[in-house]
Amino acid sequence: MIDNLSWVAAYPEMLLLVMACVIALVDLGVKAPLRGLTYVLTLLTLAGVALMQAVYASSGETIMAFGGMVVSDPMGNWLKCFAALAMMVTLVYGRAYAGARDMLRGGEMFTLALFALLGMFVMISGHNFLVIYLGLELLTLSSYALVALRRDDAQAIEAAMKYFVLGALASGFLLYGMSMVYGATGSLDLAEVLKAIAGGEATLKGSAQVLVLGLVFVVAGLAFKLGVVPFHMWVPDVYHGAPTAITLMIGGAPKLAAFAIVIRLLVEGLLPLAVDWQQMLAVLSVVSLLVGNLAAIAQTNLKRMLAFSTISQMGFMLLGLLAGVVAGDNGNMANAYSSSMFYVITYVLTTLGTFGVILLLSRNGFESENISDLAGLNQRSPLYAGVMAVCMFSLAGVPPLVGFYAKLSVLQALLASSHPLYIGLAVFAVMMSLVGAFYYLRLVKVMYFDAPTQTADIEAGADARSVLSLNGALVLVLGIVPGGLMTLCAQAITALLA
Repeated sequence: MIDNLSWVAAYPEMLLLVMACVIALVDLGVKAPLRGLTYVLTLLTLAGVALMQAVYASSGETIMAFGGMVVSDPMGNWLKCFAALAMMVTLVYGRAYAGARDMLRGGEMFTLALFALLGMFVMISGHNFLVIYLGLELLTLSSYALVALRRDDAQAIEAAMKYFVLGALASGFLLYGMSMVYGATGSLDLAEVLKAIAGGEATLKGSAQVLVLGLVFVVAGLAFKLGVVPFHMWVPDVYHGAPTAITLMIGGAPKLAAFAIVIRLLVEGLLPLAVDWQQMLAVLSVVSLLVGNLAAIAQTNLKRMLAFSTISQMGFMLLGLLAGVVAGDNGNMANAYSSSMFYVITYVLTTLGTFGVILLLSRNGFESENISDLAGLNQRSPLYAGVMAVCMFSLAGVPPLVGFYAKLSVLQALLASSHPLYIGLAVFAVMMSLVGAFYYLRLVKVMYFDAPTQTADIEAGADARSVLSLNGALVLVLGIVPGGLMTLCAQAITALLA
């Protein structure tokens, strides 16, 4: 059933779709090498969409639209708002980089970025297996094209091929898992699936074994999208091979959408099976923390190091999702899931800062992607070195930066469960954070204490410089006063679980 409320819930997505098409047509007449008009229109669209989502989220209302296939709730709206802002910041940082590498011959980068964001929006809003899958495909197909945007660069084409093949495999896993869950429950709607599973054998249409096998495939597909071990093979190769602006597009906003579909599928659809999927997530998070942190130490390429860092950070985020249901008691759910939401939002904010510095240090014919390229950066630009140092300290979990509070909130959710296994996981996570601190602080040491290897002037537009300064300031300020964002996450998750 499509009523007026359904259209209201979908207004931001409709605006985004219309503007993506309009911008693609307008760009045909743009002759400027840096695509000025296309760029401004794209930023205005993203700002408008982010504002709409913030207004929706502030109202605190939950709207079930299009016959229950789409949901507009505070958690989804805030994540969509932050995803739009992250995409906006990515384009501000990446425009000059893309222009210098002949990636702005047409306006495809801007149009594909908008379609990728539309895919994220559909994923976040989906309340039906097929809607979530459609959103996921729109995001991934746009991402494949974006990675291959530098057609004359062999490394980028290779990364796109790897991403495409492994991405298709993961989509197959997820779809196969969804089809099995559909076979066992007789519905594609998350609310109906939840009812069927909660009712036990009496309400299931198929066998419980098929349901659990379907769950395994669903978790495998989600693990690939998050980039956690053992489904992490694509992350270092794609981060390294893709143009840096596109690496940020893949490593930033989509993490918010991936978190949303984990919550939608596992919490809103498959919560009665929590005892099964929490065990799987526990294994995924432990091996991700171990492999991610140990592999990152050995890297000399900055983008590869940040790729392995992402794997370990996503492993840490999963720890929050484990502690929701303890021995059949749902009391810790709001605390645990809101801590994971806070973690993923702050992780994206910090990632924008780190890649922002790398993008602004890159120039025509030179990719600033090795750790040695940042040697003596403080002597060349105290601002860039300062922002990078703040982001590194935050990723390492050093107080009073926002990364410390993100880690603390996940650890307290584990400890609040009072379960011996989860307390052991919290201790393991702290030990792994100490290992991770080595490679983050090594970068700070290189920037502040090594002699500069590069002498060229650092040129960056006023827009990128000011956004980078704001980005670094937010990592610091949200660490000193994290209460507002924490409350926002807690209220969003409480509304979701109500």
